[in-house]
Amino acid sequence: MLTVVKKSIDIKAPVDTVFTYFARPEHVSDQMSDKGVGMTVIPMDIKAGMGVGTTFRVIGDFSGKRLEWDCETTEFVRGEKISAKQIKGKFKKWEITTEFKELSDNLTNVSMTVDYEMPLGPLGNILDKVKFAKSAENGLETALFKVRGLLEGNGSIPVYITLDAYQKLLAEKKKMNNVPVSTVLTAILEKFEQEPELKNLSLIHI
Repeated sequence: MLTVVKKSIDIKAPVDTVFTYFARPEHVSDQMSDKGVGMTVIPMDIKAGMGVGTTFRVIGDFSGKRLEWDCETTEFVRGEKISAKQIKGKFKKWEITTEFKELSDNLTNVSMTVDYEMPLGPLGNILDKVKFAKSAENGLETALFKVRGLLEGNGSIPVYITLDAYQKLLAEKKKMNNVPVSTVLTAILEKFEQEPELKNLSLIHI
C-alpha cells in the first residue's frame, strides 16, 4: 500500500539560498533527528552540481528500527524542484520530492513529499506501519522547522559551500590524489589569503 507524507513551510530567505541548502541531501537529513527518528545521508557518486544521476545512501533509525537504502537524484530543476528515488533497498518504493516556490524576493515556500511502500517479508511485518508513517511525518516536519530557523538566522548553522564551489573542491580533491575532502578544504583555506583567486571558492552562510 502506497503511503504519501507531505509537509510544507514558508522560509524568509531568497529561493536560491533555500534551494542551495536543500540541494545537498545531507544538509536536510542532519535536521531530521527528533523523537526517535534519526537520518543520515552519505553522498556516493556526485554528478555535476549534485544534479541528476547523483547517488547517496540513506541510513534511517525509526524508533530503534534501522533501515538503509540507496537513492538516485532523478530530477533537478534549479530553484524549482529536486526529486530522488530508491534504487536499492528494502522498500517496495521510496521517492522524495522537494519543491520550491518564490513568494517574494525574501520568502520561499518549500514543500517536501515522500511516497513509499513498506518492505515485504519479515522486515515489513516488524515495522509498525502506522508508527512508521508518523515517524516519517514528524521527521519531515522537524527538518523543515529546523531548516527555517537556520536559514532565517534563528539558530546555529555551520558554514556550507555553494554547489559551484563544491564542484571545484572535488576537482582539487582529484588533483590531490583523492585525499579526504576535509584535507582539501584545509589546504585551500591555508592558501586563501595568499592567493586571492581562491576566493572564487567562496564559502557562504546559508
